[in-house]
Amino acid sequence: MTKTAERRPIADAAVHQVTAPPPVGGRRRRRLLDQARAYAFLLGGLLCFALFSWYPAIRAVVIAFQKYTPGSEPQWVGTANFTRVLHDPEFGAAWRNTLTFTLLALLVGFAVPFLLALVLNELRHAKAFFRVVVYLPVMIPPVVSALLWKWFYDPGAGLANETLRFLHLPTSNWSNGTDTALISLVIVATWANMGGTVLIYLAALQSIPGELYEAAELDGANLLQRIRHVTVPQTRFVILMLMLLQIIATMQVFTEPFVITGGGPESATVTVLYLIYKYAFLYNDFGGACALSVMLLVLLGAFSALYLRLTRTEGDTA
Repeated sequence: MTKTAERRPIADAAVHQVTAPPPVGGRRRRRLLDQARAYAFLLGGLLCFALFSWYPAIRAVVIAFQKYTPGSEPQWVGTANFTRVLHDPEFGAAWRNTLTFTLLALLVGFAVPFLLALVLNELRHAKAFFRVVVYLPVMIPPVVSALLWKWFYDPGAGLANETLRFLHLPTSNWSNGTDTALISLVIVATWANMGGTVLIYLAALQSIPGELYEAAELDGANLLQRIRHVTVPQTRFVILMLMLLQIIATMQVFTEPFVITGGGPESATVTVLYLIYKYAFLYNDFGGACALSVMLLVLLGAFSALYLRLTRTEGDTA
C-alpha cells in the first residue's frame, strides 16, 4: 500500500469533520440572534411610528367622543360631537367640495400625466432634460408653490390675466371667483404633483415589450389604436393603483385652499381637511375636529383596503 492510500482516510475524515453541520441548538441560537439584531434595527422606526402616527390616531379617535379643550379636563359626550358636526352648515359644502375636487383631479390629474408620459416615451433626444423639467414642481415646497400660484391667479396684476390681456382675451377671477376657484386649485395640485406620476407611468410604458407594438403596426393599427389595444391593457394595473392613490391623496387636500383661497370665496373651496383645521385652531373645538377626522379616516380606510386587496390579488396572479 502506498503512502497516498494510507493518508487518504485521514484526509477524508478531516474533510468530513470540517463540513459537518453545526448542532441544531447552535443553528437555533444563531437564528434568534439574527432576528434580535433585525428587530433592534427596526426598533427606532417602530418607536417613531408609534409616537408620531399610531398614538395621535388612537388619541384622535378617543377625543372624538369627548368634549376636549386644551387646559381643561376632558368630558365624555358620546356621539354629541358627530351630531354637532353633521348639523354644521359647512359640513355639506366641505364634503361636496372635497368630492368635486377629487373628481376633477382624477379627470385632469390622470389624463395630463399619462399623455406626458406617452410623449416622453416617444422622445429620441433630451429625455433626461425633459424628465427633470416635468419632475421639477415636485421638488418645490408645497407652500412656496401655492404662493407662486396665488400671485399667478391675482385678478389685478397676476401673470394669468396679464397674459390674457396681451392676447386680447377676456380675463377671469380665477381663485377669487365662486365658479372658477375650485378648478383653479385643481390645476395647481395637478401641476405640483404630476411629476412622480409621470415617471411611474413612464416606467410602466418602458416595460411593455416592443414586439407588441410591432405586431400591432403589422396589423395596420394607427397610433390611437396602439394606445387603446396595447398601451392601456398593458398598464391597466398601474393606472388603477395610481387612481386609487390619487383619490386617497386628493381627498386630503389642504395646502392649496389654505394658502391660496382661505376656503373662500363663500366657502367655495372649504374642504374636509380645511374644516378640520377650522374646528381645531379657529373654533378651539378639538372634539368636533377629531369627529370629522374619524369620518374621513373611515372613508380613506375603505379606499386603502381596496388598494391593498387589488395589490395582493395582482401579486397572487403574478
